[in-house]
Formats: sequence, C-alpha cells, structure tokens
Amino acid sequence: MAEVLNVTYNGAPCYNIVFDKSFEELPKCILELGFKGRKVAIITDTNVEKLYAEEVKNLLGDDFDKVLVYAIPAGEENKNLTEINKVYGVLIENHFDRHDLIIALGGGVVGDMAGFIAATYLRGIDFVQIPTTLLAQTDSSVGGKTGVDYEGYKNMVGAFHMPRLVFINVSVLSSLDGRQFASGFAEVMKHGLIKDAHFYTWLLDNMYEIQERDLDTLIDMVKMSCDIKRRVVEKDPTEKGDRALLNFGHTIGHAIEKYKDFSLFHGECVALGAVAAAYISYKRNMLPMDEYYEIRDMFVPFGLPISVEDVDVEEIIKLVHSDKKADQSSIKFVLLKKLGKATLDSSVTDDEIREGIKEILWTEDFE
Repeated sequence: MAEVLNVTYNGAPCYNIVFDKSFEELPKCILELGFKGRKVAIITDTNVEKLYAEEVKNLLGDDFDKVLVYAIPAGEENKNLTEINKVYGVLIENHFDRHDLIIALGGGVVGDMAGFIAATYLRGIDFVQIPTTLLAQTDSSVGGKTGVDYEGYKNMVGAFHMPRLVFINVSVLSSLDGRQFASGFAEVMKHGLIKDAHFYTWLLDNMYEIQERDLDTLIDMVKMSCDIKRRVVEKDPTEKGDRALLNFGHTIGHAIEKYKDFSLFHGECVALGAVAAAYISYKRNMLPMDEYYEIRDMFVPFGLPISVEDVDVEEIIKLVHSDKKADQSSIKFVLLKKLGKATLDSSVTDDEIREGIKEILWTEDFE
C-alpha cells in the first residue's frame, strides 16, 4: 500500500509525494491528475534509460496518446543549455502543447533539467518527478527548484516550477552503487541536522537496516526526510528565508565540487561542507565540542568522507564567493546551534571559512 504526503503551496494543496515499492500505481496516480489521452515525454539519462525507461513507458502506454522517451547523456557535465535545446526540439517536432506532460525519470540532474524544460517550454507545462537516486528522492525532487549549470557554475540558470506529482519507488535504490547511495544519504543526514534531532537519532539507530537497503526502512527514511523538506518548503517556497537552511553544507561543498571538477559526488561534497560548517559553529561556541565531533564522525559509517585531499584553500574561498548563494560581499552561511537546529548567518568571515576548510584537509590523522 502506497503512502502519501501532500505538499501545499501558498496554503493550498499543490501536489502529492507518493512512496511505494514498485511502479505499478504510477499510471493511476497520473490519470487522477487528468492527463488521460495526452502526450507524455519521459526525459531520462542514458544510464537510467537502460534500467527503467521501458518499464515506465509500457505501464503508461495504454492510457496516453503518445509516450516517447528521450535520454540525455548521463553526467553533471551535460547539465547545460545545449542539451536543453535538444529536448525543446524533440518536443516541438512531436507537437507537444500546454496540455501535455513531461516526466523526469532519473536522478537530480535529470529532475532539474526536465523541470526547467517544463517551466520554460511554451511558458510552462506540467511535469511529474520520478526520482531514481536517494539524493533525488529525498531532496532535489521536492520543492520545485529547477535549473541547469552555466560555465561550470551549478544551477545558475533556473526557475521555480512545482511538479504535479512526485512518485518515489524505493526499490530502484537497490540498483545504486554504494557511493551513489552514500551521496544521497548526505542530504538525508542534513535534514536531521538542521531540523529534527529525533530523525538524526533514528538514522543512527537504523544504520544496519539502511545499509542493507531494507525496503520498509527505506520508505520510512525517505518519507521522514521528505516531510522535513516539505515543511521547510511550504513555509518558504521561493527561498526568501528559512528554505535557505537547506543549503547547510552546500556553501563550501559546492566550491569543493567545482574545484574538483565534479570528480566527487554532490553528497560527498555536502558531507565535507557540513563538517566544515559544523566546525565553524563549534569554534563560534554555538555547537558543543562533543556534538561537533559526533556529527563529523557519524558521516563515516555511512560511507561519506570527512576529509579531502589536494585542494587549494584560497581557491576554494574564491569559489565560495562566486557561488550564487553569495549576496554581494557577504556569504549566506548555514550554521548549527545544536543537533536539529540551524541558523542562517551572513557574518562568517574568510578567516573562519579558511579554518573550516583546513579542518577537512586530509592528514595522516584521518587514516
């Protein structure tokens, strides 16, 4: 039996997040939105296409006028306007209009790109998120943020465009390799750290079941993580205030990600950025020392890094200032007051950032 969370927008019901262990209920969920007989474009990538595109297409085939699949080349390096233009061409050639539907079938890159296409094609058409990675299921598919990278800078071009449905099939997480799964878990851990200490404790208590990818445990975990993000997004849908708390770990994390030319996974960089931000919080006497060390060390058993090699501290600081989260001369930094309680701070200095980065530089002590 599928479980459902409802997300509101400006106080009114907006879309459902459906949690299930298969795709079987997907056609029913989409038909309930009124798309019977319309055209559907499943946008995926070349990795996910081989795993799930045919199954999803076949499930939808009987109820829609046309179901086509378009696969973007897999990889963050393809999250750009050149690939977006190719999809526009396919939609135009197949006469998609404002009443038709785009489905994002894939991880965060696919979700961001397909959502941006839906936001901008014919000034906006409907889309459905079917996230296939843990990172996308617990973070990027929820909240309506869409976008593409520009000249290596993440999500510099984008729009807010809410999906009509987010359909999460946790069984697809079994196809992720360990590093991809861990990358997604960084965002799950982040939700507990910034908003819910009880959820953070639950994650530690269920460590074995999470690592074994027990489906019942995964549904509980993904649903609780999405519920935290839902509450934040409903309060601040277009990131004017509290939603910025979701950027915990991302300020330094994005800079490391770019410096490393995306050779590290997004969640790995978020984990590194989270450790650095927690360290700054500790040095400011906001976070007790024991909580800082617990936060740092608890990333390790879930397969996430707490140190990084071969980075230039000063270059990372430059990249921090060039990130879209910088507001003129100040950086919007998310710090921790304690487990489960974060705060937004624009007074973090370059010296503090420098110390935070130095804290995560690899030394023999990390062996």
